[in-house]
Amino acid sequence: MSPEHYSYTVYADPQTARTFDDRRFGGPIGELVAETQAAVIVRMAGEIRGRPVLDVGTGTGRAALLLAQGGAEVTGVDASEQMLAVARERARAAGRAIAFVHRDAHALEFPDRSFDVAVSLRMLMHSPRWREAVAELCRVASRRVIFDYPSSRSAARLQSMSRRISARIGAKTEPYRVFADRDIAAALGAAGFEVRERHRQFVLPIALHKAIGSRKLTKIAEALLERAGLLRLFGSPVTIVAERAERAERAERA
Repeated sequence: MSPEHYSYTVYADPQTARTFDDRRFGGPIGELVAETQAAVIVRMAGEIRGRPVLDVGTGTGRAALLLAQGGAEVTGVDASEQMLAVARERARAAGRAIAFVHRDAHALEFPDRSFDVAVSLRMLMHSPRWREAVAELCRVASRRVIFDYPSSRSAARLQSMSRRISARIGAKTEPYRVFADRDIAAALGAAGFEVRERHRQFVLPIALHKAIGSRKLTKIAEALLERAGLLRLFGSPVTIVAERAERAERAERA
């Protein structure tokens, strides 16, 4: 991968690493995002006690710590040593034995099916070659993969377009991509996996909820939009769990 791509340069900054959690998960809405995401990940991962689990793009180790608390034997990988340094500090403070390793999501350098479950949060949207990243997640997972992405049918599409235009004219930004469900399903299918469940978090943009800053209003507004059927159509980010397809399993055994 090109070291000049923003997904490498931005997160190689020590200040970005130290302030990442506060910027992403600070305040009432950030806390709500983190709590909801944690509950979804725990449910989708299933029984992981004593099982090897991989967190790809672990960043500051939030998901890795959550999975370790569930009893998993966790390995967290990231392309940023600066983010990994923060993750190691957090694990030490929490008394959790997590192996944090410098790896690139496009070439994980683990044997096939090394982990029961492979998890990746907020990584795919920034990946220079996202299909390779999905293929690697599936290759190293024996049973299940869990990851998230911003939906192309959501308000994130407009922000993504705006950032891409800004990046082309030289602005310092993160021009992430959005995804169609069918493209994600196709990439998983090519790797022998099938989507089992999708969880959609918000209809309104997270930035709008943060600007208002009311956890109560966010819950009320999103509940009303869900009842109107809009969450199913336009909700984002999308978290999915996919499992190794039975046909792929049979073909490998034959």
